Amino acid sequence: KAVGMADRDAKKPMRADSIFRICSMTKPLTSVAVMMLYEEGRFTLNQPVSDFIPEFKSVKVLDPPFPQDKTSPPGALVDAKRPITIRHLLTHTSGLTYHWNPRLGKAYTEAKMGHGLLQQEGTIGDAVKKLAAQPLLFQPGDAWEYSLSDDVLGYFVEVVSGMPLDKFFQERIFKSLGIKDTYYFLPDEKVARLATAYTYYAEKGLHPILDKQIIKEGQLEYSADYHYRGPRTYFSGGGGLSSTAEDYYRFCQMLLNGGQLNGTRLLSRKSVELISQNHVQGKLDEM
Repeated sequence: KAVGMADRDAKKPMRADSIFRICSMTKPLTSVAVMMLYEEGRFTLNQPVSDFIPEFKSVKVLDPPFPQDKTSPPGALVDAKRPITIRHLLTHTSGLTYHWNPRLGKAYTEAKMGHGLLQQEGTIGDAVKKLAAQPLLFQPGDAWEYSLSDDVLGYFVEVVSGMPLDKFFQERIFKSLGIKDTYYFLPDEKVARLATAYTYYAEKGLHPILDKQIIKEGQLEYSADYHYRGPRTYFSGGGGLSSTAEDYYRFCQMLLNGGQLNGTRLLSRKSVELISQNHVQGKLDEM
């Protein structure tokens, strides 16, 4: 059942099929897509991503690395001791970061790196190739940092499958699970079901994010209308989908069931057990 308001100021009640911007809850969908391709034998988890995205062949690393140095701007660079692997990307131990990181965030913003929460020109492939030119925060595998790793994985899915990420989700995951209201860019007839997004200001409280408004928080910029305004060409593996509670429930129930829902299997039980384990133990202690 639904409770509360989908738009507080318009007194529009929440509905069971209201659509929400699910932001980083896009990441588990991308990871499942990767594991589906893994089960097809397309790659190994310890394989370098540069085998599929050559721009990552010769990445550089900040010296000293993060978190040993958390704040100074990029300075000296050293070669990566080991390649970024698919496993590093899946576990956020790749050395990549996000726009709010104090050491590399400004460089990401200046490079016009997308993150899925703002209108973005071009494609995820364009962005990932630019990302490969940025230095890493730390040597791959040495630490953990929440990052654009899933955007790289989104493009990786495109390269391996030969399908745009939105089409892969639609054809290989959504149809199989009966997911019918989950999109990067909403059809016009479903925009009215999108719940209003709000931001909080200490001096004036909760305020709706208006159309064509860009919110800035440090190095991070985001909007609320990217789902229906803009070029509609950027499919971020790390953020950007809209969905309903029921649609996402179906996805979660598939994982809870060990990889299948209503007789349709997306992943083996062994893969679900693998992705449910802690792969970063000991890499968070110093963060």
